[in-house]
Amino acid sequence: MLKALVLDYGGVLTDPGEDNAAEPPLLTALRKARERGLKTALLSNADGWWQPPSAWHGLFDATIISGEVGLAKPEIDIYLLTAKKLNLEPSECVFVDDLAVNVRGAAEAGMVGVHHRSTRSTLEELEILLAIALRD
Repeated sequence: MLKALVLDYGGVLTDPGEDNAAEPPLLTALRKARERGLKTALLSNADGWWQPPSAWHGLFDATIISGEVGLAKPEIDIYLLTAKKLNLEPSECVFVDDLAVNVRGAAEAGMVGVHHRSTRSTLEELEILLAIALRD
């Protein structure tokens, strides 16, 4: 059973989507996932100086930034660290990234991987995997 939603920042959480929504659709989905009791994490290959926007404070159970932890996607250890910080097994996490190589790395670590190509297709796939509605 999937218990966590792990999202990349650039290209995923920043994707404005096709429908001109008030906020990026995957950010809305993240909020809905939290409301339904799923754990959430941000996993980014950003440097150690970058931090998520302050308006996002409290949205993540774990924030893993490559520049802070000394690991980078698609290294298997960064996905294992993410699951550990969530107190979950990798198989209980679904990871979304816009780069296929990073999705493959997550899958090799045992996570369910979703390759983000469009907000609509990603949300459809996540709703099936998580068995919850993630859109308004």
